[in-house]
Amino acid sequence: MWSSLNEWLWQERFWLPPNNSWAVLEDRDGLVYAHPRDMLMALPLALALVAVRFTFERFIGLPLSRWLGVRNQNRRPVKPNATLEKHFLMEGQRPTEPQMSLLATQCGLTLRQTQHWFRRRRNQDRPCLTKKFCEASWRFAFYLCSFIGGISVLYHESWLWTPVMCWDSYPQQPLKPALYHWYLLELSFYLSLLITLPFDTKRKDFKEQVAHHFVTITLIVFSYSTNLLRIGSLVLLLHDSSDYLLEACKLFNYTHWRRVCDALFIIFSLVFFYTRLVLFPTQILYTTYYESIANSGPFFGYYFFNVLLMTLQLLHVFWSCLILRMIYSFIKKGQMEKDVRSDVEESDSSDGEAAQEYPQLKNRAAHRPGAAPTDGPRSRAARRMANGHTPAT
Repeated sequence: MWSSLNEWLWQERFWLPPNNSWAVLEDRDGLVYAHPRDMLMALPLALALVAVRFTFERFIGLPLSRWLGVRNQNRRPVKPNATLEKHFLMEGQRPTEPQMSLLATQCGLTLRQTQHWFRRRRNQDRPCLTKKFCEASWRFAFYLCSFIGGISVLYHESWLWTPVMCWDSYPQQPLKPALYHWYLLELSFYLSLLITLPFDTKRKDFKEQVAHHFVTITLIVFSYSTNLLRIGSLVLLLHDSSDYLLEACKLFNYTHWRRVCDALFIIFSLVFFYTRLVLFPTQILYTTYYESIANSGPFFGYYFFNVLLMTLQLLHVFWSCLILRMIYSFIKKGQMEKDVRSDVEESDSSDGEAAQEYPQLKNRAAHRPGAAPTDGPRSRAARRMANGHTPAT
């Protein structure tokens, strides 16, 4: 049964242009071609990369974070409460107002105490800055090495500068050892990201990240199996060209080097927009959609490959919108605030609850019983926040 399914799946009419067969991709006369079984090496290599990553984070990333002055925020521990903990784990981390009132009554607490408990409990599950720094440092190191390696592998290849050459004599294009090793390393890295996904910092675009990893892995495996290595290598290099800049921006953000972070973010944004919104559709999508079938008719693999690339493009547009939101904030406030994908540490009194508990006066000073004089440091900080000058996180 398995052999029958395998034979049906790898029918030549599915994956190769018309009038071609798998026989033309058999090794001969000293020429080596890509074979799907070669990708099996990515599985043990992915596990090895996971081990390398944890070693890197422990012995390089963590000491580097301390040396650069990355400090975790002090978090006030929550008092054990079985009723609130059960609701937090089973019902949700953000109870509605009626639920909050009911929980407060059940536990003999005030509404404010219950709100504080849930805020501190949510903070307790959020990753600390050193963990974020270590993760970003590993990704920065890999993306930078991968980008440099990709440039060294492809620099002298004609298809890097003229994408239409990706289809010259396709599919009879011999496999070069350097390209194979770089391709295998990229696939192993994305597999390792999927393996460690449950342990990594979760951001608001978690689902989009998962989709991106699956699409990328499918593209790598499919392009290798059907000998689409040339166009696949361009897609990988194009993505690596901006990814290491984003990770570098995160590193400087965690160390609070604001000016360097802001400058890097502007550079990253320009590179991202140019590569993902200009080069990718005009060079990659154009050549795969039009030029790839100039000398042959369309086939199933042609449609499958283009659907995957279009899915990547939709993800590019999604992330471009997030970047534009951050640029708007940068222009409006004069400094980069935070990654809009990140989950923000909550203080013991949120703005909404403070407003309900202490109504504001017309001059925006909160009236509290026994409040300190309005000209104190706390009041000046409150006025700055009320005027829109929120501190960077």
